[in-house]
Amino acid sequence: MTQIAIRLVAAVLLAAFVLPLAAAPRLELEGRFAQGALVFGRTDPGASVHFADREVRVSPDGVFVIGFGRDAESPQRLVVEGPDGERIERALEIARRDYDIQRIDGVPPETVSPPEETWERIREEVELVREARRRDDPRTDFLGDFIWPVTGRITGVYGSQRVYNGEPRRPHYGIDIAAPAGTEVRAPAGGIVTVAHENMYFSGGTLLLDHGHGLSSAFLHLQSLAVDVGDRVEQGDTIGTVGAGGRSTGAHLDWRINWFQRRLDPRQLVGPMPENGD
Repeated sequence: MTQIAIRLVAAVLLAAFVLPLAAAPRLELEGRFAQGALVFGRTDPGASVHFADREVRVSPDGVFVIGFGRDAESPQRLVVEGPDGERIERALEIARRDYDIQRIDGVPPETVSPPEETWERIREEVELVREARRRDDPRTDFLGDFIWPVTGRITGVYGSQRVYNGEPRRPHYGIDIAAPAGTEVRAPAGGIVTVAHENMYFSGGTLLLDHGHGLSSAFLHLQSLAVDVGDRVEQGDTIGTVGAGGRSTGAHLDWRINWFQRRLDPRQLVGPMPENGD
């Protein structure tokens, strides 16, 4: 082998040793690892994130969100793959919560066990909401602090098991805030209106507001709606008024948060109720 060839081989071998190793992708998570919680994440631009059997949307600057349902089990598996193929796998330990049992009497029997002639209507309304919650927009309206959509006494909490007229029903997935009928309801964060229904069987006047990346708010039992499907609203805009429609025993707002089909606790996103409320 010539001296030139020997030097070339040596240079190649040296370069192989000094080339930097591919770095693991950045992964920062903010929020509680608990049932009903939303967690904000940040990774490298161009990275991919997998969680809950889906590829999670990542913004151009690396922002993403994930959520844990009411009965989420531990551990929850999160995988991040950087643009160069390096991976991080994290097993998230999810704290369990204790939930209240609420007994509510005096609800009309036909709303506890709907008559057969209403089933088709109910199925159509459920599918309308379910389809809206499949939406996965690139908008990041969820960034920043959320505000209470209305202030008042909290009468129902997330995760509680309700017993209507002595019959156990599905858990409650929102937070109930008592307020006089006609009280203005304001957008807790910016977003796009995806459902605006004046009278659903169970929830009366119903609005869904999409905040991006699969995160959405629902507002139930509204007396009136101030926006239409497709409208863009900003935080603090009036979107409707408190009512008592659907399955309700009094005027209040039922505010719910979803990450796609996973139901989250709205109180995880806001501070304490203002003093003139709870």
